[in-house]
Amino acid sequence: MSVKSPSQTQIGWIKAAVFAACLIPLALLVWRGFTGGLGANPIEYITRSTGWWTLTFLLITLLVTPVRRLTGLNWLLRLRRMLGLFAFFHVCLHFTTYLWLDQFFDWMSIVKDIAKRPFITVGFTAFVLLIPLAATSTNGMVKRLGARRWQLLHRLVYAIPVLGVVHYWWLVKKDITEPVIFALLLTVLLGARLVWRVRKPASLPPAAHAQRA
Repeated sequence: MSVKSPSQTQIGWIKAAVFAACLIPLALLVWRGFTGGLGANPIEYITRSTGWWTLTFLLITLLVTPVRRLTGLNWLLRLRRMLGLFAFFHVCLHFTTYLWLDQFFDWMSIVKDIAKRPFITVGFTAFVLLIPLAATSTNGMVKRLGARRWQLLHRLVYAIPVLGVVHYWWLVKKDITEPVIFALLLTVLLGARLVWRVRKPASLPPAAHAQRA
């Protein structure tokens, strides 16, 4: 199914609106900080909030392709890079909170923590894997790497949310309701991709998948 694409001007307005919407979680966090709404343990609240939004933006980014396939709204691919970069933005806030407010940049303690606590090891691995995806998110990097190699690299996006869900699951320990919800949503998103891959090749060539601006 194909649907008439919005004009460049309309897409510009849509991207601006999505960008503004993606800033709402940070704005709410700042507002809570200034109004005393971070609870009895502000560091834990900030850490949980930024981690939750990292996972949420990763899933929203993965959601773009199924929605595009089901609706024929191919222009949605032009929002995917922005959404992925907001996931990286929030994971940077998440990791910075850990480095600064939790560990006070005690590098020896941080290294030991990453090595000894499995949920931190998994979370740190997910963060590291996100770095090359963010660094190669521009059209210029697509051209330098070549569309096929770029696409192979960016398939890491399938492993990263899995690690993120495991990180969250191991962190909460007792009330695993939210990690389970994230896991189920991720299973649906990855399962849909697997079904489509088995049934037929992707409808867009690698270069088209890579072009997301």
